[in-house]
Amino acid sequence: MAVQGHRRKGAVVAGALAGSLALGLLAVSGCAGRGPGGGPAGDAAHGRGSSQVRQVREAAGPAADPVRALAAVRHAPAALARAGGARVRTSMETVSGGTRLTIRGRGVYDFARPVGRLTVMLPEGAAGRAGHRPITEVFSPGALYMKNRGAGVPAGKWVRLDTGALADGDLLTSGATDPLAAAELLGGAREVAYAGEERIEGVRVAHYWGTVDLSRAAQAAPERDRAALAAAAKGFSSGTVGFDAYLDEQGRPRVLRYRFGMAEAAAAGGGGAPTGAGRRPVTTAAAPAAVAPSGASAPAASVASVGEGVAKARPSGLPSPMTVVSTVELFSFGLRPDIALPAPAEIYAGTVASPQK
Repeated sequence: MAVQGHRRKGAVVAGALAGSLALGLLAVSGCAGRGPGGGPAGDAAHGRGSSQVRQVREAAGPAADPVRALAAVRHAPAALARAGGARVRTSMETVSGGTRLTIRGRGVYDFARPVGRLTVMLPEGAAGRAGHRPITEVFSPGALYMKNRGAGVPAGKWVRLDTGALADGDLLTSGATDPLAAAELLGGAREVAYAGEERIEGVRVAHYWGTVDLSRAAQAAPERDRAALAAAAKGFSSGTVGFDAYLDEQGRPRVLRYRFGMAEAAAAGGGGAPTGAGRRPVTTAAAPAAVAPSGASAPAASVASVGEGVAKARPSGLPSPMTVVSTVELFSFGLRPDIALPAPAEIYAGTVASPQK
C-alpha cells in the first residue's frame, strides 16, 4: 500500500530511555530511535529539527497544533468503534542482523461487537520448515483463540489464551497485534506530532507520530480490555512504544504502526539458551516506525517462532539486536462480518507446548 504526500520534516518526540529488564530469552538492547529524516530522534529538540517542526506547523495551520494533534489521535479508538466492521491486513517484520522475516495476516474485524478473525502463517524458514498450515486467530475481549497452532495441539482444535496473562498483552505474541488493541493504545498517546497530509490508496489521511504510554493506554481503555494492556504496561521494560498513525477525515485509523526494539540474549557459559515459554518481547525505545505502509497480502504467524528462526541464522552465544515493527491496516469500513467464537467443545484443554520447543 503506497503512501503519497509530504515527508516528515522534523521530530518533536523524545525517545524513551532504553531499559535493562531481561524477560526470558529476550533482553533489552540499546536501540536508538531515529527521526523521520534518518537522523536521531533527539535532533528535533535542537537547532534545525526545531526549525523544521515550526515550518510544518506553520504550513499545516490548526492541524499541526500539538493539543489538536493529541486529541485527534486519542479520539481514534472511538471513531473506529463507530465505524463498525472493516477488513484488516497485518504485518510483523522482524529484523536481526542481516536477517529479515515478515509474518503477515489478513481478515475482518467487528469493532462494535468487538470480535475479529485473522488468518496468519509462519513464513518459510522462520522455524526451519516450510509449508506450515495457516493459523486462524479469533480475537475477543480478554481472549485469543488459535487454530492449527501446532505444538502438540490436536488438528482442528482451538487453543484459548488469556490475553491478560500474557507478558506482552498479545501485542506481539500471536504474530499480529490485535487491531482493536492497536487502536486502543492510542488512548495513551503523548507528545504527538503532526507529520503532514498524505494519501493511502486514494484516501486522504493525516499522519501523526509520537509515543504511547502503556499505563495510560490501559487506564483509558474500556474495562473489558484493560487487563491485556495493563499486562503489556508491566511486561514492557520502558513502558512506552513509538507509533505512526494515519487517520482519515472521519478520524478512523487507516494505518497504525508500532516499533519495538529488542535483543536476543543467549545463555552465558555456552550452555545454550533454555527452551520453554520464557521468550517474551520487551520494548526499548519509543522511536517512530518511519516506514511507509505496504500492501501486505500474505498471511502470517507467531513472532516467538520467527525470533527462533533468526536465532538459528547466527552463531549461538552471541546476543543480537532485533527490531519488530508491527503494522495494522484497515479498509472497507462498514462491513458486518459474521464471526463466531469457538464452542467450548472445540477448545483443547490439554497442555500446550511453547512454539519454540
